[in-house]
Order: sequence, then C-alpha cells, then structure tokens
Amino acid sequence: MKPVDTAPREIRSSARLSSKRRSKASSAIVLTCVAVVSVAGLQISGQSAAGAASQTPTKTGFIEPFAGVHRYEKLAPTQITHSWQLNQALGQRRADEIAKKIGLKKSDVFTKKQYRLFVTGRGVGGDKSSAKLVDQSVRILTNTVGRPLYSKIHGKLVPSVLASYGLMVNKSGMLESPANSSAPTRQVNAVIEPGGYLGQWCRANGAKKALRMLYRSAYTAEAIYGNKAQQISGAAQLVANKKIGKSTKTVGMSMVPSIWIVNFALIYTLNPAAAAEMPAKWAPIPRRVAKAIEASSTGQVPYLRYASSLR
Repeated sequence: MKPVDTAPREIRSSARLSSKRRSKASSAIVLTCVAVVSVAGLQISGQSAAGAASQTPTKTGFIEPFAGVHRYEKLAPTQITHSWQLNQALGQRRADEIAKKIGLKKSDVFTKKQYRLFVTGRGVGGDKSSAKLVDQSVRILTNTVGRPLYSKIHGKLVPSVLASYGLMVNKSGMLESPANSSAPTRQVNAVIEPGGYLGQWCRANGAKKALRMLYRSAYTAEAIYGNKAQQISGAAQLVANKKIGKSTKTVGMSMVPSIWIVNFALIYTLNPAAAAEMPAKWAPIPRRVAKAIEASSTGQVPYLRYASSLR
C-alpha cells in the first residue's frame, strides 16, 4: 500500500481536497493501486459478503465502505424493479449528468484519437500488453445488452451478458466477479496505478488535462473507500445489500456505489460513449449462484452449470 504522499502531485492535492469533504476523518489515509474495478489492496480470504455486513446500511442498502462517499452514493445504480431493466445500459444523457456531478467535464476527456491510440498500445510510449488489459476491462464493465462477452466452452463460443449482477464469464467459461484475481479487471492494476502506465502515457501524449480532471473528481475519494471494500470481501468479491424491512441480497463488487463510481469516472475520462454502456441498475445474484461462488476457494464456478439461473 502506498501512502498518499508518494502519489503524483495531482492525486496528492485531490486527496487533500477530498479529505476535507469527508465526514469521517482518518489519521492514516492511504491510496493504493486502483484498478478499473478498484480491486487493489489486501483481501481477507474466507469472509463472506453477509459476514461483512455488520454495520447499519445506508438508504441504498450498502454499508461502508461499499457505499462510498455519501454525497455521490445516490448517483450509483439502484436495484432493478422490473425484469426488463436487467443489464440495460446507462445511456449517454444519464452518463453525462453523472459525470458533471462527480467533477468530470466532457470537454476535458480523451479525444477519440487519444482513446484509440491508448487502447491499441500506440502513441508515444505505447505498450500493447497494457493496452489490451485496459480494452478488455472496459469491455467487461460494459457487458450490457447488445455487448456480450464470449467464452469458449466445450469448443463452442458462448455469449454472456451479466453486468447488472456484477459478474462476468471469463474466456475459459468460468463465472466470477470482475474483481476476481484472474480477471483482466484485476490485472489492470499495474497499468492504471498512480505513477504507472496510464499517467506516463497521458503526459507523453497530450492528455495531462484529462488526467488532472480524473484525479480531482470523485474518483480519488471513492478509490479510498473502494480499496477498503476490497480488503473485507474475500476470494468471492461479492457484497451484501440489506435494505430496511427487506431480505439480504448479494451482488458482485463492481456494482457497489464506491467502486461503480470509480469505474465510471475512469471509463468516462477515456471514452464517454463507453461509459454510457455501463449498467444502469444492479440485480441480486440468485442465492444458489452466490452460495456456489462464495463456497469456491477461487471465487469461480462453471458458467454453464448456473447459466439458467441468470437469465
């Protein structure tokens, strides 16, 4: 874990500003590598999502640190109320509204050319392996209707659309949280960490304004909560949601407010059109599926075994 004062100047100033806004002060705030799904930090294996939910939930049904910064929590997806909302995309108008409220300006994001160069590993100092991780991560986090992921299972390509559940199917056909250690959205940590490839590429390719905007937005404050959330979520990387008078629901890590907003801020900075394809609502993972993932030592289960429960 890296203390804030070792991060780039933009993050240091943003973290100081964010800390003034927070109602809960901390004497030892740290900022670690933040992945597209904010999956950095240590994990306490074996602790279930339900076991972590010992605090009083917020209005959204999530506890801290999953709920994140209170003023931004209402901007994150809410639970679906109708089946047709499952895996539906956010839409550009709503994406632009959220971006403005968390401190992002559409005029300061990557240009279309910069985005194309960045995700293909081109430009000054471009790296194809790093770019591939970013491109795969964006695709995973925008796995909504019309944007399926494909896995090779028993020799056949099988499509899946699971973003609202906070789940994904990897290329080998295993169902997992996007925060699973095997996922590109986990491995991309080293690419987008402060001082890493993302910052270096931005500074070398005329995207410094976009980088400063990202660090000064809600991204930095939410990343602190996201890191803490990861530390208590075990191998499964699933989270409990408990609204007053309602039964406990379970959802994948990528759909909790703090981490969804981190994901959104980063993707919007790279490409607002891609951010508009993120899921608008979250859906409870069927209990049978959640129990299987929580019971797995790897946080993975065969997708075909549980696919019928996720349709």
